Amino acid sequence: LNFFSFSHFFPPHFSHQNRVSDMVFSLESEWVVSTGHDKSVSWMCTHSGSMLGRHYFNAWASCLQYDHDTQHAFVGDYSGQITLLKLEKQTYSTITTLKGHEGSIAALWWDPVQRLLFSGASDHSVIMWDIGGRKGRTLLLQGHHERVQAIRYLQLTRQLVSCSADGGIAVWNMDIQRDEAPQWLESDSCQKCEQPFFWNIKQMWDNKTIGLRQHHCRKCGKAVCGKCSSKRSTFPMMGFEFPVRVCDACFDSIKDEDRTPLATFHEGKHNIAHMDLDPTRGLMVTCGSDRIVKIWDMTQVIGCSLATGFSPR
Repeated sequence: LNFFSFSHFFPPHFSHQNRVSDMVFSLESEWVVSTGHDKSVSWMCTHSGSMLGRHYFNAWASCLQYDHDTQHAFVGDYSGQITLLKLEKQTYSTITTLKGHEGSIAALWWDPVQRLLFSGASDHSVIMWDIGGRKGRTLLLQGHHERVQAIRYLQLTRQLVSCSADGGIAVWNMDIQRDEAPQWLESDSCQKCEQPFFWNIKQMWDNKTIGLRQHHCRKCGKAVCGKCSSKRSTFPMMGFEFPVRVCDACFDSIKDEDRTPLATFHEGKHNIAHMDLDPTRGLMVTCGSDRIVKIWDMTQVIGCSLATGFSPR
């Protein structure tokens, strides 16, 4: 086909005014949904080539997932928010905004079976959002040292694979009951020893003491001083695979078996910007800014043959 005949069937259309950051083609909807650095998400009809709609954000739209059954689009942006939109022809509605990351959203993955959304961000963390349960349940997973740039959820084996900019590859066991991380509590004084924090001028004056710096226990969420949270511990059940700050009482309550890792970590040895998986063969491909593409045999990690009945090759 020459350009003239090709463009006759698929007329060119500029749906963005800046760099396109992500795109999804839905054969069922006959739509192309795309996001861009012009702070927008747009959807176009692949049959007619016409623009159907556009929604603008306050920050660059960085990544996208789309559920064709419900016509819901999940859009992550550089402000750290994820917006859930209901797309229709010529119109749309905003369902909700998910807030939990402290950095820009770099990767999203939607599992339509369990109706779970996974997000990775520049705050080095992964969050699982229970969309189908409608309970607002979120699970925080912290096991990376750099920006999480690619994630895939394997529904059959209940495993989550995440990759970060420093080449770290984490495989999370999601087939267990995990605990939600607590909301951080605010207080003017330590909720353990009752010593004032440095902004509590009145109590410092009354007690003739110097204010202390505020910290938070990652297990109970209480506001504590450094003396009352001098220890660190892993707590994989809550997603903390690396040692984090906990208060002394919570440290004593964590048993040795509670520290058993629920994720395995592997070194990709190159910046991983993108990743994809074929779970039926246990193969993973990664590529990065170093212009290197690597193909990985993941059969010993994800247990694909046992879960799917297919041979590794």
